[in-house]
Amino acid sequence: MAVSDVQKKSSFLHSVKLVAWSFIGIRSNKGYRDDLAKVNPLHVVLVGIVGALLLVVGLISLAKWVVGS
Repeated sequence: MAVSDVQKKSSFLHSVKLVAWSFIGIRSNKGYRDDLAKVNPLHVVLVGIVGALLLVVGLISLAKWVVGS
């Protein structure tokens, strides 16, 4: 039971790393394929949506701060 919990956590962490590298755009093809074999697609979608929302909110906040200065 503890092993499956560790695998779930590591799978989610791999999903976060995969999405972060994808946002930056500097992931190698071999590393990308290796990561895809280890992660849950649902985790990747959820982390991608949350990451995109955070990026948009951050950019809007930055623009409001710059214009308000």
